Amino acid sequence: MSSARVARVNGPVVEVADANVSMLELVEVGNARLPGEVIALEGSSATVQVYEYTGGLVPGEPVTMSGAPLSAELGPGLLGGVFDGMLRRLDGAGDWIEHGARLETLRRDRRWSFAPAGISGEVGPGTLLGTVPESVAVEHRVLVPPGVSGPLEWLAPAGELTISDTVARVGGDEVRLAHRWPVRRPRPVAAQLHLGAPLITGQRVLDLFFPIALGSTAAVPGGFGTGKTVLLQQIAKHCDADVIVYVGCGERGNEMADVLEELPRLDDPRTGRPLMERTVLIANTSNMPVLAREASIHTGITVSEFFRDMGHRVVLIADSTSRWAEALREVASRTGQLPAEEGYPAGLASALAAFYERAGAVRTLGGAEASVTILGAVSPPGGDLTEPVSAHTRRFTRCTWSLDRELAYARHYPAVSWRDSSSRDAEGVGGWHFLQRDAHWSERRERALTLLAEADRLDSIAQLVGVTSLPDAERLVLLAGRLLREGVLQQSALSANDAYCEPAKQSALLDLVLHVYDRCRELVERGVAASVIEEIDLSPVTRARDATPPGAVEEVAAVFARVAPSLGALE
Repeated sequence: MSSARVARVNGPVVEVADANVSMLELVEVGNARLPGEVIALEGSSATVQVYEYTGGLVPGEPVTMSGAPLSAELGPGLLGGVFDGMLRRLDGAGDWIEHGARLETLRRDRRWSFAPAGISGEVGPGTLLGTVPESVAVEHRVLVPPGVSGPLEWLAPAGELTISDTVARVGGDEVRLAHRWPVRRPRPVAAQLHLGAPLITGQRVLDLFFPIALGSTAAVPGGFGTGKTVLLQQIAKHCDADVIVYVGCGERGNEMADVLEELPRLDDPRTGRPLMERTVLIANTSNMPVLAREASIHTGITVSEFFRDMGHRVVLIADSTSRWAEALREVASRTGQLPAEEGYPAGLASALAAFYERAGAVRTLGGAEASVTILGAVSPPGGDLTEPVSAHTRRFTRCTWSLDRELAYARHYPAVSWRDSSSRDAEGVGGWHFLQRDAHWSERRERALTLLAEADRLDSIAQLVGVTSLPDAERLVLLAGRLLREGVLQQSALSANDAYCEPAKQSALLDLVLHVYDRCRELVERGVAASVIEEIDLSPVTRARDATPPGAVEEVAAVFARVAPSLGALE
């Protein structure tokens, strides 16, 4: 431990004199012992970013060095918890947290039932030592941490343990139920795996048209009011990941309050238990210290990697990375860094790349296949997708789910634009569907996207010359585009049948629309006027998504049988 003194206070940035410290070392500033991190060194002076409000801090107050970087405490008790950007527990902390309060991540007094794995001999990083029943939904596996290997000298018998108790002795090192890990250092893996299997989100526009693979990355750019938060919350509720890490980075407090209210009330369809039992919430809202936003992103990905190492599929949702970038900009401006585009630091692109590259499908040190999938919301000012955060994020992510303001204002939700969105995982996911005996998945996707693009082109023409001036074949394309938008792309988050859609029903709905379009095209080729076809009641096709349960494939297929006689009567 070493000491130094505060030399100057500039908002959340503090200059420290006579500091014998290292870069990124965790320090405690002032008499209130405010947590901070060293971000610059010059001679015997250091610049520290403080993660709490610095009001009342004056030059001359002591600064205590920890000798370690900013680290997260990882162990049983994270699931179902609510934490701040530095992973300090907020649930149970009271309505008001005092300035400089010491909040633990994991409860020291809670006892966990440890079941040993019954192993012996040489062990290494990732070796399973035992399990702890942290949650019905997620098995907490106690592993040998990275950097520890050797003969297993002792393994704790079955019994009740706290997080501070030793569970094993490996090569002279004691392994406890919980350990600490630097948040800016990626946890090691044995190998990176090919991206192929999709993350099933339950949202048709994503799973059918812009799929994301397990271990991949997605950007969700969209202006104010386009539904970013609702879409990400829907994914958190319904995706098939084992663990959800939701980071509310700089968002409004009422949005996080909605998440806290809804998740405990929602049931996990796999276990019947509250969805919160497989969720970790990191809340760093807009009224919290701005620099804690910068730490929250790193904290969230570290927690995600911790559960990934157990062999779980993890989804990290960061809402939003724009607020994180604004925190980087504030630090850069206060430390006198040369600004780049729109005042952001020159290292913004590198910081975004370092974050997203921690996603991936991997083989863990213990030999299991697992993944971390990152979904990052982007909130561009004024909806300008050319601003630096949006532009750089699109470079480093494999999927882009761009939200369209016009669709949102037209009450088309999710407002994911089929014109501006993209997925580099579509080919790999198509190969996965081929192996799952759905050989036509890619063909249906390409055909539907082509119809949507052509319908958009024809719609702009129709607004100039009128629909009746178009040839019959082109009028059918407009009809197909409407059926795709209303019967497949739109999805109601408030409907029990439509909030989540299983993959089989997704394919059935798309097949239904394409079959109806093919049948109408056959009628036009036989001389039936498009105006006559347009008068047919096709509302059963657009209502099928909401009128049938989430996995009702046969009921959707039966809709075509109800519509076919009306079309057949035109021949």
